[in-house]
Amino acid sequence: MRTLYLEGSYNSYIIALSVFIAIVASYSALTITSRISRETGSARFYWILCGSFVMGTGIWATHFVGMLAFHLKLTVKYHIWLTFFSLIVSVFASLIAFYFTLRKKIDWRKFAIGGFAMGGGISAMHYVGMEAMMMPAHISYNPLYWVLSVCIALSASYAALLLLHRFRNHYGTSWLKWMSAGLMGLAICGMHYAGMKAARIVGHPDLVLHKDPIADYTLLLGVSIVIFSIFLVSWGALFFDRYYLEKMAYLDTITGLPNRNEMNRFFDIHNGDESIGVLFLDMDQFKTVNDTLGHHIGDLLIQQVGYRLSKFVHSGLEVFRMGGDEFLVTVAPCDPEQAKGLAEEILRSIKKVYSIQGNQLYITASIGISISSARETDRSVLLKFADTAMYRAKGAGKNQYCVYSEDMGFQELRKMELEKDLYLALDNEQFYLVYQPRWNVKENGLAGWEALIRWNHPRLGVISPYEFIPIAEETGLIVPITRWTLKQASLQCREWHSRGVKQPVSVNLSVRLFQTESLQEMVQSTLKEADLDPLWMELEITESMVLHDIHEIIAQVESIRSMGVKFAMDDFGTGYSSIGLLDRIPLDTLKLDRLFTNNLEIPTKRGIISAIIMMAENLELEIVAEGVENQEHVDFLMQLGCHVMQGYYYGRPMGIEEIEEWMKQRSIL
Repeated sequence: MRTLYLEGSYNSYIIALSVFIAIVASYSALTITSRISRETGSARFYWILCGSFVMGTGIWATHFVGMLAFHLKLTVKYHIWLTFFSLIVSVFASLIAFYFTLRKKIDWRKFAIGGFAMGGGISAMHYVGMEAMMMPAHISYNPLYWVLSVCIALSASYAALLLLHRFRNHYGTSWLKWMSAGLMGLAICGMHYAGMKAARIVGHPDLVLHKDPIADYTLLLGVSIVIFSIFLVSWGALFFDRYYLEKMAYLDTITGLPNRNEMNRFFDIHNGDESIGVLFLDMDQFKTVNDTLGHHIGDLLIQQVGYRLSKFVHSGLEVFRMGGDEFLVTVAPCDPEQAKGLAEEILRSIKKVYSIQGNQLYITASIGISISSARETDRSVLLKFADTAMYRAKGAGKNQYCVYSEDMGFQELRKMELEKDLYLALDNEQFYLVYQPRWNVKENGLAGWEALIRWNHPRLGVISPYEFIPIAEETGLIVPITRWTLKQASLQCREWHSRGVKQPVSVNLSVRLFQTESLQEMVQSTLKEADLDPLWMELEITESMVLHDIHEIIAQVESIRSMGVKFAMDDFGTGYSSIGLLDRIPLDTLKLDRLFTNNLEIPTKRGIISAIIMMAENLELEIVAEGVENQEHVDFLMQLGCHVMQGYYYGRPMGIEEIEEWMKQRSIL
């Protein structure tokens, strides 16, 4: 019996449609891939599903439309469930491939698995689709072309996945992406038509052929509508995500700049060895604008600052608003000199005058710079470095920049360690007090003590109060520490009184004590517990403290002073001048800072001290000179009318045992 092989023909227009569908599907998959790389968790899996659906459906549509382009001059129908199953196979194969391969870094073992799954799935989809054909004929395959079609499917799959990985961080439209989509589309079509070449359709001997090709145009129209509807939905979702949801989630509402979410996405992308420069920018005295002119003006100012910063944006440089008056500028790649030059340009731009609703505003900024690669340094550490450098710039006088150094890192690390250990220091009894005597030269006798706290760290040794007191003030631990200091000093003063040494003890206060509004209660409970007369307690404040809230602090000082407790102003003359407020602040003593006791041989220095002493006498205030270190200091101060002195010449800060010996040597005990 003679075998009847059927030869088919192709409709060139429908072939072109299949190529077009393959290219558009490839482009859609490339676009969705960029969305996948920017998401994590359940959102990432959602976009993987979308990408797999678009890619798998596009491949299936290319095959199915290509099948409809093939005419055999006989009636061909398609088994609905096999046809649907071929679609499921294509989408599922794409899902496996996307899940295994679209990582931030290629894992070649998983990449091999994903490519094989996709190539095998495409081949299975093709040949299941061929089996779905219902016609008075059966299909056999040329082994050579069958193997060739599978090889093309695998090669096309690996090439497609490489391109998808290449464009995972490419969000916009470009000719390169369209060219890549074209190559992917042609590869998909190549696989299909190679598979069609492998097919040999054998008809029955009594088969009657039609004169003209028969095409199911209704089915073709239905498939085309479904495919374009899918593409329309996928593109609509991307458009909505990019232009609406993207704007809400990743752009700042006031400045229009990218926000913290977009910054996180930036670091997710730039996670390799490329050197990244981070400039952390904070406005100087911005709170003053909000407090004096209102938050509306503050928002408009931030808006204009954001506009000026946006002028610096170019390829490789991005600006983010972190919130409040903080901005972040990233440069990739970056070197130190480039970062410094950029910081100088930004500072010059920021400090130009702003005209906002009739207000002429001048404001400056402080910038901290850190430079490293994301692989070497975690993003949070990189930002912390820049933040540390920014605060160093503020501390150096504002309107300048500072580059982070290892020395800053060591200091910051030490500060964090001390802050952590400071919480345990009181409970573990690591604090102790030393006392420095005040001496009345005129009477040649003891005039009191100043209690000074020390921290004996179990591992780091004795920590200077200049290092741990600022940390205690920042954390609020200064309040319990001061309570402990007052108690210990009062108990020690009471003990000395019992031995006949009746002199006052002074303790330094922090402005945080006044802010708690519990200072008076603290003093009262301490005096009661120590059974000490208020006359023997002296509290020292600084002139800069008074300016925080002068009315509130004066009210609290007056209330405590009415109990009999004395107040002294420490380091007088070194802070903001408070001479005009001395007649309002209820004080008993002025303590001249060592700044005045140095270089007393200079006539102008002696003139200043003489004026201060005269002023203190008129205000009925006692003068204590600090930093007295030699007899020459004593002689000069005596000539100027100062008789009470404190310094190394009379005694260093000493522990209890040393004080006992010191008092015995001077016949005080």
